[in-house]
Amino acid sequence: MLEKDCIQTRGFKNVEKDGKIVGFQVNIRSLYYRGVWLSQLRPATIKVNGEIFSGDQISWTINDSTYTQEEMAKLGDVHWGVLDLATLTVAKEGGLESGSYDIEVNYTYSASYFPPALDTVLGMGGHKKTLVLV
Repeated sequence: MLEKDCIQTRGFKNVEKDGKIVGFQVNIRSLYYRGVWLSQLRPATIKVNGEIFSGDQISWTINDSTYTQEEMAKLGDVHWGVLDLATLTVAKEGGLESGSYDIEVNYTYSASYFPPALDTVLGMGGHKKTLVLV
């Protein structure tokens, strides 16, 4: 079951690879009623207790497929639906320690009914939530 907010409480965790903590994940949902094609999304940033992550530090997993933000710009045939979770994985050596974190996720998207100059105005940026990593 999805929560009403963009940033989901469930799924906030560290990511382990080959026995090492290599980053962390946070789940989000699209609040746009039509969903968006991945090529409509503009690169996201994630702020965790004031530390900003962007660009190739963030990958998106939607419908069990993982994409870099650069790859997403070229994917006009992959849709992120309003009922689908997106897992944002942030590369951060050592991940995050247990505790409470102020999370902010910012992203925008283009819409076919607005001119490109408005891309920076549209979107679902600025979502904030305090999450606890156990």
